[in-house]
Formats: sequence, C-alpha cells, structure tokens
Amino acid sequence: MGEVASQIPASFGHELRARLRCRLVKTYDQIMDSGCENRHFFKIEEVPELIVDVTTLNFNGSSPTTATEEENKTNSLYYSLPLLLAFSDSSIGETFSHLNLRSCSAAMATLEKDLMFLILQFLDEKKHKELVHRLESESGCYFNMRYFEELVAQGKWDEMEKYLFGFTKIGDNQQSMMIFFEIRKHKYLEALDKRDHAKALDILRKDLKVFELETYNKDLFKEMSLLLTMDDFRANPKISTYGDTTSERGNLFRGIEKLIVANPLLRDKLQFPVLGTSRLRTLIGQSLKWQHHLCKNPMPNPDIDTLFVDHTCDQPIAVSAEYLKPVPSSRISPALSEWTDTYASSGPIGWGSPNNPAAILMGPQTPFGHMGYQTADSNNPLKRSRPSGTSQEVGNISPVPYSGQPHGRNTISLDEFPKVVVTTLAQGSPVTSMDFHPFQQILLLVGTIGGDVFLWDVVARQMISEKGFEVWKLYACSDELQASFNDDERASVNHVAWSPDGSLIGVAYSKNIVHIYSFDGGNDIRNHLEIEAHTGSVNHLAFSYPNEQLSVVTCGDDRLIKVWDAFTGARRFTFEGHEAPVLSVCPDQKKIIQIVQVILSTATDGKIKGWSYDDVGASVTYDAPGHSSTRMAFSSDRARLFSCGTNKEGESFLVEWKDGKGSIKRTYQGLGQRAVGIVQFDTTKNRFLAAGDESTIKIWDMNNTNLLKTIHADGGLPASPCVRFNKEGTLLAVSTSNHGVRILATDDGLKFLKTAENRTLVTKVPGGGGGGFGSSSANAGITMADQSTSFAAMKKNEVRTLPLGKPRTSNVSNEGSTTWKVTEITEPSQCYSLILPDKVTDTKVSRLIYTNSGSGVLALASNAEHKLWKWQKSDPNLDGKATTNAHPVLWRPNSGIIMINKTSDTNPEEAIPCLALSKNDSYLVSASGREISLFKMATFETAATYMSPPPAATFLAFLPSDYNIIGIGFKDSSIRIYNLQTDEGKAILLNGHTKRITGLAFSLALNILVSSGADSQVCVWSMAGWEKRSSMYLNAPKGRSMPAVSDTRVQFHQNEIHLLVVNETQIAIYDAQKLDCLNTWFLREATGRRITSGTYSGDSKSIFVSFEDGTVNVLTASNLRLRCRINPTAYLPSNPSLRVLVIAAHPSESDQFAVGLSNGHVCVVEPSESEGRWGTSPPGST
Repeated sequence: MGEVASQIPASFGHELRARLRCRLVKTYDQIMDSGCENRHFFKIEEVPELIVDVTTLNFNGSSPTTATEEENKTNSLYYSLPLLLAFSDSSIGETFSHLNLRSCSAAMATLEKDLMFLILQFLDEKKHKELVHRLESESGCYFNMRYFEELVAQGKWDEMEKYLFGFTKIGDNQQSMMIFFEIRKHKYLEALDKRDHAKALDILRKDLKVFELETYNKDLFKEMSLLLTMDDFRANPKISTYGDTTSERGNLFRGIEKLIVANPLLRDKLQFPVLGTSRLRTLIGQSLKWQHHLCKNPMPNPDIDTLFVDHTCDQPIAVSAEYLKPVPSSRISPALSEWTDTYASSGPIGWGSPNNPAAILMGPQTPFGHMGYQTADSNNPLKRSRPSGTSQEVGNISPVPYSGQPHGRNTISLDEFPKVVVTTLAQGSPVTSMDFHPFQQILLLVGTIGGDVFLWDVVARQMISEKGFEVWKLYACSDELQASFNDDERASVNHVAWSPDGSLIGVAYSKNIVHIYSFDGGNDIRNHLEIEAHTGSVNHLAFSYPNEQLSVVTCGDDRLIKVWDAFTGARRFTFEGHEAPVLSVCPDQKKIIQIVQVILSTATDGKIKGWSYDDVGASVTYDAPGHSSTRMAFSSDRARLFSCGTNKEGESFLVEWKDGKGSIKRTYQGLGQRAVGIVQFDTTKNRFLAAGDESTIKIWDMNNTNLLKTIHADGGLPASPCVRFNKEGTLLAVSTSNHGVRILATDDGLKFLKTAENRTLVTKVPGGGGGGFGSSSANAGITMADQSTSFAAMKKNEVRTLPLGKPRTSNVSNEGSTTWKVTEITEPSQCYSLILPDKVTDTKVSRLIYTNSGSGVLALASNAEHKLWKWQKSDPNLDGKATTNAHPVLWRPNSGIIMINKTSDTNPEEAIPCLALSKNDSYLVSASGREISLFKMATFETAATYMSPPPAATFLAFLPSDYNIIGIGFKDSSIRIYNLQTDEGKAILLNGHTKRITGLAFSLALNILVSSGADSQVCVWSMAGWEKRSSMYLNAPKGRSMPAVSDTRVQFHQNEIHLLVVNETQIAIYDAQKLDCLNTWFLREATGRRITSGTYSGDSKSIFVSFEDGTVNVLTASNLRLRCRINPTAYLPSNPSLRVLVIAAHPSESDQFAVGLSNGHVCVVEPSESEGRWGTSPPGST
C-alpha cells in the first residue's frame, strides 16, 4: 500500500470513517488532507460536506460493512444520483471524466435517460400535455403510441410528422419510409376526397415527390398523379374500397402501428418504465433532507423556501432528540410542502420516526432489499434498493401509470392472480403449446398432439380458425420425408408462437416441417411459408431480429439450430455443436447478455449453449441445473433470464440466471418430483413466474425463492399442464386432462371479459380457390403466399368432440343423442339470405364470381351484360366484405358506362358466355359468343378486344403469375395460351379434346394447366413446353352412360395438388399429378335432378354443389360425404319455375356462397348464428 494508506488515524470515535469505494479507514481530517484517488472527482476540497456521502461510520475492524460486491455496485450507482442532480448540465461530463470507474459512462447514460422519464412523469402529473409530448419527441426516449393515435384520429398531419422526426427520419429504414409514406398518402387522399385539388397537388409536389426520389419508383408517383385527373379517385381499383374519413384514419393507425412495432428505431421505445407516484418529487425531497443533514448547525424546524440553492440552516443549534421529531408542514414553505410531504409519506430518511435515529447521522448503509415497485430493472440506479434504516413503508409504494402508457395497470397484487375459471375450450387431443397474441390479447393460439392448430377468441368462447397438419407441397419435400408419410401421415404440434408484432404465426411439427402463417389483425390469415427445417422432429421455434431483420429460429432432433428469413424462407444461419437433440431456443433480442445478439439453446443432455450471429461456434457452454432437459425464457422486458426443466431422475429446477455465462442467481423452491415429462413455465408482468406442476399452477415472486401461491383451477389438470399468460397478465390459459384449455382471469380480466362480451371478433380470410367455376379465382391456382388456412368463423358456443378429436360446433344438444346425421336446412330462420338489388330484364345469370377481395359479386347475364355489386364499409360491416347483414350497391362508374360483351346477331341466348377476373380485381376478360373483351374494372371501359370468331371462346382463365397471359378454350375444342400484349399469331395452340372446352385451371405448384371439355375428358398440360402429359375420361355411374355432351368443370384445391372435377352426373377429387381418382360422389339417378354447378369453399374444406331445383348440398372435401342439405324453401321465394344455374363461393368466408338464378337475380346465402356453420363433419372426416 502507498503512503496515503500507511497513515495511522490520529483519533478515534465518531470521527473515524471508512470510505465506501477504497475501504480505507481515516478520520475526517485525514480524508480532507490526503483523501484518496477519487477525492478530486468528488470535489471534496470545494464541498467538504460530501465526505459524509462517500464514507460511512458503520464498519467492523478496518472494513466498512458493505455486504457484497454486488451491493457495493448498487451503492455506487445509488450515490451517483444525488451527484447528478447536484451538478449543472455543463459540468456533468467534465465531472464524470475524472472518475476512475469503468461503469461511469454506462451509468451516466442510464441516469440521464431515467432522469428524462422522471421529468416526463412530473410534467404529465402537472397536466403540461403539450410540453410532455414535445419532450418525448425531442428526447427520443419514449414514443407515446396513445398520443400518436390521437393525432391520426384528428388528422393532424404536420404534428404527426413533427413528433415522428424526433425518433426517425424518412430514409432511416424501410419501416420509417413506409410510415411517412402512408401518412402523406392518406393526407393526399383526404384532400382528393374533399375535392380540394389545389391542396392535393401541393401535397403531391412537396410531400410525395420525395418518395419517387428515395425509391426510384416513378410508376408509383405517376399512378398517384393520375388520381388528380379522376372525378372520383375510388375508380382506381386499388383504392376502390376507400371509406369515410373516420374509418380510414382508424385503418391508417392500425397499419402504422404495425410498422412502428416492427421498426428497430422505435420498438424499444414503446414502454414507459414503472415508477412510484411523483418519483421526481420524492427524490428532490430526499435531496432536501440530505442537505439539511449536512448542515453544521441543523435547526429542528428548517426554513426551506427554494430549490435554486443548497439549503443551510442559519442559526447554530446542537443536535438533540428534538431534531428527530417530524417537522410540521406548516413550518415549511408552501411551495415546497408538497415535495416534503410526498417524501415523508414514502418513508425516507429524516423527517419521520426512523427505527434507528443514529442511522440518520451515519448516512446510507447497505441495501436491505429491492423496492416493492421495482422488480426487473435491478441494474438501473433509480430502481435499486434503499439504504438500511429507511422506513419499511418504502416497499409498499405502488407504481402509478403515466398517461402515455398503453395499459392502465402496472402491478399485480397477491389478490389479483388469475384464479377464476371463466371457460373451458375443447381441443380434441392433448395440448402441447399455447401462445396469446401480443396485442389482441383475447386471441389464443393452441397446438395439439393431434397436429391441429386452433385460434380461439376467448371473449366469445369461439374457435375462429382451425388448421390440421397437411403438407402443402409434398412434391417439394425430401425423399426421406415423403417416404415417412407413406407409413404415417400424422404429425403433432411441438410449439406455436406469434411473431413480436403479431403478424405471423409459427408452428413447429414433429416431422421436419415448420409452417408460417400470416395474420392481418383479425381480417386476414394465410399460408405464408412451408419450410422443411430439420431432419426429424422440429422441437421449438422462436422469432428474432438478427441484423434488424425478422427471422425464425428453429431447432430439432438433428442437433442443429437454424435461422430462416421470416418473409422469404431463405436459410440465413446454421449452428451446430450440440451432441444431443436440441430441445428449445431462446433468442436474446435486445442484446442483454452480450454486445451482440445471441441465441441460447438447450439440449436433452442438459447442455446450454449460446450462439452469436457473428460467429459460427458456440460462444458459451454450460450445464443446466441437475443436467435437466430445460427451456429458457426472458421476463417480459427481457431484462431477466429464467429456465425450468426436469432431469432423468424426475427432479425439476426453476432458476434465474445471473448472466449469460452459466451463473445461477437464485433457485426457486417448491417443485415436486416427476415420473415423466418436463415442467412447463411462463413469466408475467416482469414480476411473477408460473409453472404447471403436480396438477396445479404454482406461482413465485421473481425476487423470492419461496413458493408464493398454488392455483388448482377447479382441478382436472394433467401432472404438468401447459401454462401461458396473456401480455397483461389478466388471463391465464392452462391445459386440462380431458384435452381442453381452461381460461382463468384476474379481477381486471373478468371486468375486461364482461365489457367485451357483446363485441364480436370479426376475422376474415382472403382465400385462394374461392369463386365459382367461371371465376379466375376458381381456375387460376393458388400461390404459396396466397393459400389460406381453415378459417370458418364459428358463431356458436356449443362444442363437442368428434371421434378423431376435432372440435366442431354441433347442432345436436349435449343432452340428447350424439349420433351424427346430415343437417337439413329447410326454414328461413336457419340461414341468412339476401337477394341483391337489381332491376332485371328477362335474362338469366350465366356466370357468377366473387371479386378476389371478397367485397363484391360479379355476374354475367345471358344478354351479355355484366353487373357488379359492391359492399361499402359501414357500422354493421366494418371490413366492407360481402355479407347478408348489409345491402350492397349495384355499382357503375360516374360515366354511366355499362360493361357489355359483343354478341352474335343471330341468337345471343345460344352463346356460351365466359369470363375471368385478374387477381388484383383490376381487369376482366369476357366473351359472349363474339370477340373477347378486356374491361377496366375501375371505369368499365373496354381496353381492347381479341380473337374474333370463329371459333368462339367458351372458357377463360388468367395465369396467376402474369396478368398479361390468359388461357382460352374454344368451341372447336382447341386451347390457346395468349399474351394480351402480343399478336394473336404468337398464341400457343394446344389440341387434345374432341368437343368444346368447358374448364381451365392453372397450378403453379405443379407447373401444369388442366383442361376439361364437353367430351367428359380431362387433360394435363406441362407449362414448361406446353406438351400434353396425361388425360383421362370420367367414369360413368354404375349402370349408366355419360351424356354425349356435358359441362365438366375443373378447379384446384388451395394446395394446388388436389383437383375438383364437376360434371352434371358426379363430383370427383383427383390427384392432379397422376390423375388418380381419390373420391367420387355420384348423383342418384332416381332423384331426377341435375348438377348445375359446384365449387370449393373459400378454405377448400367444403364443396358447394347446386341443383336445378335450388337445392344446395354441402360436402366435406376430404371424403365427399354429404354433411348439410340446404333446401330452396330456406332461401328462395316460392316459384316452381325458378332454377339455380350457377354457384360461387366467397373467397374468405368459408360458409358463404352466392347463386345465380334463372330469373336474372343473384342471392347470397350464409348460415344463421344459431346454426353457426353448415352442419358438422361426418365421423372420419379430416
């Protein structure tokens, strides 16, 4: 030790002090004279009283009684706060630059940010709203989503952009650019809607021009410029559904909200920290008390009337017991009384009645524990424990909400755990995984051992979506995987998860496969990606943002961890090094553990590894407690890391990790011995842990190792149930022994459920494969990105379990017989129907399709006229989709133009009409015996005509991947593949049929075109060289012969492999690759009826079949079994001569269809709320 340390104290007693940093013991005078290396930093020469702050009287021997090194760090950071408050802004950097502590830089950054939050809270409490939001933006520390929503709703465009500029600029990243573009685009459209063309032109030139320069997208700018030339910009098909100002601003905010959450510059600034009431006032009150304690002559009743200078007592007085009495607030300046009152009520040192009066003079000691209102942010100086000797009331301070926070509550008391069972949801097979939507917290995703994925609305107690395991593109899978399906086609769900913004759903299966679905806020759910991720079981997946790009992290039995691009499916990283199957992955999204992002992974041999995206090898490797098979999870704020698992001996371990290198901070007690399985756990509110153990739910406080509470949830739980909290912690889902999910609620959760009970969750799914056989959507094939999941919105809360464990709505009372039977719809009360408004002439509907957006119905009549009905957005129809609950308008452009085909002069009624709609609903090709017309759907104008007869066109279909290419079937049995932008002479000619063409369907998945003809023949053509690959003729029903000429239509299932074939005598399903017949449904000859049309439902799980007499049969697509029969008496007016000629399916509402009638009318039909859906699936259906 040097000369400074060798000096011997000259006196003893209360003047002898130990320095907290270097632990040297000296008298007050010696510290003043020689000090230590930090004396210049603390400016002891200038402010001698600071010696009291940096030393202590409480020490044993020659060492101050600082309990642990960790607590020393706590004190170091804690004492930095008064210094920060004491120094001016200009001196802070200079002052801290002299401190020989590595943590100063990080501490300063944290303290300055925390101080900003304290100021925001203070201003908010004082109702300085404008100043609060200005400071939020200028400091860039907190993005107030609620305030931003208000700006959008009020249309304050300039204020909106000014607020945003505090956090990001237009060119920072793609999300930022999209945010600004959407704001300015909407401002532009509102100006156009108000017919203020001068303002719109100014916005176009000043605000939108920049995006042409940033993106080099001149076409976009040109298209937006053309809107100025339109009388009604809604004539542009891309914005034809633009609604009123209020609803469109709501849509704008919902879209921008997703971009903000996904923006790496904003997503970490959306949460306001948990703070005690008037925290800044409390800290200033503490500072005032310390100033009074430092007075050489403290007065019993100090006169404090300003914060501008340090407080000192003018009159000397000896310290006595009188000093320790509370100071009446009447003796304090009124301007400061609220500060000191707030401070005194929270139990600080000084004015009050401390347990140990001597502690006041000795200064702060080591902390006794964390404050009650802070749980997860222990590294933050403002959130550390108080010194010993303070009132225990400090731990009872409750946090208060900041008005900008999205949620009204910040803590959960012991009396508010989810304990009340509100409902049980039947799943059909044991539950393996669950996850609540991160924002729509009433949506629960459930995966089961039977391979099913269910999406539940827990408020309505309804299943709104179901997806069974099915490989979308089996031909693209490895030979090994295809071979495994020959032995067993089943697979279980190992894990389900939402992406952080709630737009994607990830599902990991027990056979190689990962499915990613897209989810559009309740209005859109689609097949997005199918990835053969691993060899064998995919055990777990999680979403992460390596390099600020959303990715999916997977692990499996092949001992590998892989990272996939969440939007393209491309593999980005592969990590190998585990010696056993990898059980789970836990991405460190916010760089908590290291300065680079890492993935933590656990294996079945009890090894835990950390992987850096910057390195191919494992950066850390350590053992799980007891070498257990474990899973890891962060707290909600990702500041604390936990794991829970079970070893081969049945011992379970729930622990918190101190850091990312294998050091355990605490082990929680109370888990029981297990025979099989692994304990499942979850975290909530940054404060509590929950684990499913011993057929109960066990709860721990994160800061206490002792078991806090046990919840039995009405019993009936498995030994280790799955548990999952929603984001707010108000709802808890737990799996049951009888293959269900039980929902428990807190008191707040019960209030929320009761409030939302009358609200219906509207969830729509644009499908691919909807529409009738005359529609492009029926024949165009479905791309992988456009495939939809099963999304039959059930409107009835009556659920039973069928033999294969599929939960369905039931039309059979639970009290009665459970024998399955065909559902008969015979009364108008059993369904909803709507005759579309029209002043029809004496015509019939020849072709009928839905628009691909689902917001309109298009009919082609026998007189060659087209009619388009559109549904507008309104209160009863918020999404503007086709429905029986709102009346559409028979739409025409302002010009009054009618879309009508050219017809034969001889007998137009004998012409065979056909039409096809482009996938974006922009263009229509149609013919009625003469030339093929190309119409613009926005204006009904005829853009061009093609192919003058003979021969006449009899069927049309767009190539899904190119709107310029169409397939045309002709009356002379030929087929032409034609590019609308080239000469007719360059069309590709296909010959193979003997009679006119009646159907065409493209499959991009198989790269084929399938055609059908009036000769009852089906042909398959390769799109690679347009040669004929195979063909077959339909089989006639037993004892009967096929008609000489009959309409035969073809349509692809949304998987683009299974092919629906509809003939007037039969319905059949084929494997399009080999033309193998999988199932056939023949019409009984004795009925005397004829099939007029048939189509897949929007989700391809049902088939609607229409008959001349108006009867509609609903078949289960997987086995062609009849499950529901809709009689014409239920939806049509009584008219014996009325016939149904064509049927079309809504592209997203799986139970809605429309029929075209012989009197020229169109009728839309869907099941009533009491029915829920069209019957129940027969036993054995999948």
